[in-house]
Amino acid sequence: MTVDEFRSLALSLPKAIEKPHFERASFRLDAPRGKTIATLLETDATANVFLTVEEQDMLISAEPHIFSKVPNKWGEKGATTITLAGVDEVTALSALKMSWRHAAPPKLQDLLE
Repeated sequence: MTVDEFRSLALSLPKAIEKPHFERASFRLDAPRGKTIATLLETDATANVFLTVEEQDMLISAEPHIFSKVPNKWGEKGATTITLAGVDEVTALSALKMSWRHAAPPKLQDLLE
């Protein structure tokens, strides 16, 4: 998957918008409090999504060449790096949807299939 393909997938999620976040692009909900769904580091072709620790463990166990913990305290709480070169659209979209569900308030949950 390319950086542009990941960007398109992230922006295809309901109410997703892109904003800068330090050296990364961030994809957030266009809603009150605008929680982050994912970040993208173009120079490294990696993205971070925000999952539960259980979801993170499941993805890392299933696809260790694609998913890894963010190497800091956020990683211990479920922040997960996706290596874009190894991921397909279905897998990336699944991870993005998990992260979207954690960012979205209850009143928006029905927007995601």
